[in-house]
Amino acid sequence: MVLAIFSIAKLSATTDPNFYIYLCFGQSNMEGAAKPEAQDLEGINDRFLMMAAVDDAQRNRKMGEWYKATPPLCRENTGLTPVDYFGRTMTKTLPDSIRVGVIVVAIGGIHIEGFMPDSIRNYVEKAPSWMKPMLKAYNDNPYERLLSLARKAQQNGVIKGVLIHQGESNTGDPKWAEKVQNVYDRLLGDLQLKPEETPLLAGEVVRAEGKGLCLAMNKQIDELPQTIHTAHVVSSEGCTNGPDNLHFDAAGYRELGSRYGEKMLSLLNYEVRKPIVIPADAVTAETTIPGNEFPKVDSERRAYVRLFAPQAKRVELDICGKTYDMQRDEKGVWTGVSDPLVVGFHYYFLKVDGVSVVDPATETFFGCCRQSGGIEIPEGTEGDYYRPHLGVAHGQVRSIYYYAKATGEWRHAMVYTPALYETKVKQRFPVLYLQHGMGEDETSWSKQGHMQHIMDNLIAQGEAVPMIVVMESGDVKAPFRGGDNRAGRSQYGATFYRIMTEDLIPYIDTNFRTLSDREHRAMAGLSWGGHQTFDLVMANMDKFAWMGGFSGAIFGFDIDKTYDGAFKNADEFNKKIHYLFLSCGSEENFGTGNLVNTLRDAGINVDYYVSPGTHHEWLTWRRSLRQFVPHLFQKH
Repeated sequence: MVLAIFSIAKLSATTDPNFYIYLCFGQSNMEGAAKPEAQDLEGINDRFLMMAAVDDAQRNRKMGEWYKATPPLCRENTGLTPVDYFGRTMTKTLPDSIRVGVIVVAIGGIHIEGFMPDSIRNYVEKAPSWMKPMLKAYNDNPYERLLSLARKAQQNGVIKGVLIHQGESNTGDPKWAEKVQNVYDRLLGDLQLKPEETPLLAGEVVRAEGKGLCLAMNKQIDELPQTIHTAHVVSSEGCTNGPDNLHFDAAGYRELGSRYGEKMLSLLNYEVRKPIVIPADAVTAETTIPGNEFPKVDSERRAYVRLFAPQAKRVELDICGKTYDMQRDEKGVWTGVSDPLVVGFHYYFLKVDGVSVVDPATETFFGCCRQSGGIEIPEGTEGDYYRPHLGVAHGQVRSIYYYAKATGEWRHAMVYTPALYETKVKQRFPVLYLQHGMGEDETSWSKQGHMQHIMDNLIAQGEAVPMIVVMESGDVKAPFRGGDNRAGRSQYGATFYRIMTEDLIPYIDTNFRTLSDREHRAMAGLSWGGHQTFDLVMANMDKFAWMGGFSGAIFGFDIDKTYDGAFKNADEFNKKIHYLFLSCGSEENFGTGNLVNTLRDAGINVDYYVSPGTHHEWLTWRRSLRQFVPHLFQKH
């Protein structure tokens, strides 16, 4: 079939600012591994064009000329690519005055080094025989082909972005992001483009419901914006794939390409014409302020949020380290939806025209060094241990203020007293000092951690001794700003240490009915609170006999030197500390397992718990508290 060159005379005459051109490169999923179906060959808008990157005798295409973007867009024997539906999505939404042009240079199996000008010659020499014909199609220099065509295209229109789908061949390469930056920066420099006006869109690789052959690469792709500030990630969640679990199928390319288009449209401040549908099974989140319908959570654990902001130009949902573009309706209501989230508690924010704010419809929680929005993705009955129950006697969480002579200031703390504290008025109770993590505060354990419900349930079931729990800010609400962070030598939060021993403990023992000896005093903390626990207890073993660290940030630990070598004398330590507990989530990498092995090798008695399937998060720490508390103040 012969395809006429599309309006070539008109395109060559002048540079049209309404002709948006996109440079596309990568490997097999960018060149297209699925055969186009009938629907892919029909309904293509005349405003969607492609510049042939190679000669195609079968279709009478000549390199460097513009044609209607009928697949294949890459080379003669390639298939459907995400670029097909990127262009369809763009032209569907953009005004009729705007045309979209694409240039696709891609080679199946190519490493990112194959696009780096400084390494291409060596790469071509060592390329496998099956790749050499594809490289030859680009004169053994795919970067130079993309660059020369881009320069020619600049005579017709304006380059508005770069699309990449690559990484399968570089899976696990720690320098992949730097290499992508090398290619991107080189392109921008050679074409005299500004990064803020030429964003980079990078698509995730095949997921295949957790069976994708290169699934691990998605973590590196997701972190690309940390290296390239104008990069944006296109999710492959839910995009279907072929039987090899490596390439998308036609439906997957359509969906992924549409997402590339939607992301680019959002960056151009155009409304994406694909409404977010709220499923019937979505329910209002338990962390939503009463009287509001949103945020919601559906049966697939997706979060849905809404915000009325008619004057905003762009609104994003920022949750769990990923951002999602929200969509505006004709009334100025923005709606956003997340990918499926793991169960448990998550901080989140809304970005309104680049400014991070708290969703006014959610309860607030102190985290991330500020007041934050939060959403609970509910567990099933396995989470009943941190929920309130009828028939269980409930304790109280009190808000107290005390004066710290050590620093000359009034300070705030939260104190949990068990139900028996009100009825057994002559009884005295042991005390657990419980610390939160970096960037959180004294309210975190009772709000995010549901500490009081965990305690109530354990005490009611006879699994834990009734005890008082004290929670203080620990002077770690502000971000860590440098300095020594080694165990026993840390500066961050160390201002709290004198306050704890000279002011807080004496205040609690004076104003509450405590058992005030070391045998009835424990300390534990999560993350940096675990670090503080080690620093305080090891320096004050005359005051504590029980200790725990949940994902404890124990850095620079040396069994021979840290805490003056106190851990070297295992017999002495084991006599003084009746119970040492350490824990972490199975999916985090905080070095807890190595610390446990080091201590056990030295003869230290340490109990170790790993929370299955969780990261550095509140579900890990709720579970850790549940495991830790029953061991406290028991006969030893």
